[in-house]
Amino acid sequence: MSDTITSLAAKLAEDTMKVMDETGDDRFFVEVGEVLGASSQTLEEAFLTEIRVRLAERKARKFVIQKLADHRSKLKAIEKQ
Repeated sequence: MSDTITSLAAKLAEDTMKVMDETGDDRFFVEVGEVLGASSQTLEEAFLTEIRVRLAERKARKFVIQKLADHRSKLKAIEKQ
C-alpha cells in the first residue's frame, strides 16, 4: 500500500476518533467508511484498518489499566489486614 494512502488513512482515522470521542457516536467511522467507499475502496480499506487498530488498542489499554487497578486494590486490602 502506498505511503500516501497509509498516511491519509491514519490522519483521517485520528480525526474520526476525535469526533467519535467528542460526540459519543461510536459508529461514526462506519459513515466515514461509506463516504470513502463511494470514491476509493483502497482508501476505505486502509481507513477501516486504522480504525480497527485504534479501537482494539483502546480496548486492550482499558483492560490493562483495569487489571493494574484491581491488583493495587488487592494489595491495599492485604496491607490493611
